[in-house]
Amino acid sequence: MNNTPSSTTSDTLGLVGRRILLGVSGGIAAYKTAELVRGFKKAGCEVKVVMTPGATRFVTPLTLGTLSENEVHVEIFPENMSGSWTVHVALGLWADLFVVAPMTAQTLSKLASGACDSMLTAVALTVRCPVLVCPAMDHDMYVHESVRTNLETLAKRGVHVMEAEHGELASGLVGQGRLPEPPAIVEESSLVLSRVRALVSGPLAGKKVLISAGPTREAIDPVRYISNHSSGTMGYEIARAAARRGADVVLVSGPTSLAEPENVRRVDVISTADMHTAVMQHADADVVVMVAAVADFTIADPAEGKVKKDRQALSLSLQPTVDILADLGRNKRSDQTLVGFALETDDGLANAKGKLKRKNLDWIVLNNPTEEGAGFGPGTNKVTLVSRAGEEVSLPVLPKADVAEAILEYTVLGYLPS
Repeated sequence: MNNTPSSTTSDTLGLVGRRILLGVSGGIAAYKTAELVRGFKKAGCEVKVVMTPGATRFVTPLTLGTLSENEVHVEIFPENMSGSWTVHVALGLWADLFVVAPMTAQTLSKLASGACDSMLTAVALTVRCPVLVCPAMDHDMYVHESVRTNLETLAKRGVHVMEAEHGELASGLVGQGRLPEPPAIVEESSLVLSRVRALVSGPLAGKKVLISAGPTREAIDPVRYISNHSSGTMGYEIARAAARRGADVVLVSGPTSLAEPENVRRVDVISTADMHTAVMQHADADVVVMVAAVADFTIADPAEGKVKKDRQALSLSLQPTVDILADLGRNKRSDQTLVGFALETDDGLANAKGKLKRKNLDWIVLNNPTEEGAGFGPGTNKVTLVSRAGEEVSLPVLPKADVAEAILEYTVLGYLPS
């Protein structure tokens, strides 16, 4: 059989010629894998399939072998072994992407723990390519703490997790747990490979980018603290956008409820002093974008025990915090790009330009939290970018993800509007 993609195959998904290794585990959703194999083939991929023994109860190896035009592997030591027992190693080296769909709770547990009792689990320990898993199970299983913990474990190892869909389940219940439809899995596979290509060949490939985000907290006592309304969203979106462009991203984050962006190293801190220490440890970065809403003052003498309410008044003695941005500016290399943020409510442009000069920045991003659509929160922002050379770029109200893209395009990549 001819496994070479046709020269007439449309490459709208960027999958022509890509080698997809599909792992099928034993859930009712395995019946969808016949269509999934056809979807990958239609996109121009070469497909090979490995299955758990339980998966063969729902769809036969003959079916998937016929559709993929390749032998399907189930056991590590098959009864009629025609080739080497190291097939799992060869498959792991062959694949451009390993997709596990459906991934049952049992297979998930094995992948998270490193168990190896089938060709699928053996391959999972040998692949050198990206891995995309598509969990599918009944809703109560899907939301169980052990399942969520195992998914988090895989995600922390760099495995791409495509969350299950909400809908009618085989049990008759309705909830999250359905395997996404095959076209959606094919599209997600394309996105995963695109992100991986960006890490190798994106415009920031080989560059280290340091980003700070979120608020800091200055302790009053072991219970209370001074902070601000920053959600961290703006910094996290910039980190996400930089990672998509291939950068090695370090995100120094104050306390937030946000999930760690994909392909980003996050360093969690609490106080301004903590953030200063973490930032200076990564000050060798090629690009530094200081987005965090850092406290300007800290408590001079925090109480060792909880301050009781049974007093008529409480006075706090405040002292300035360390100026992280100024320290970065004093030590900035000529080949380093340093971007700061200015949150101003009065005389914004003048204050931002003054900060730009005082702290030896290349760019400063000005926003005003009192303007509609700007400031704190997860939604939108409205900013003006000002450069050392005098360029000014004013953006309209945009989702913060779009603002992040624009900030990188203008301040780091130099794509200024004509």
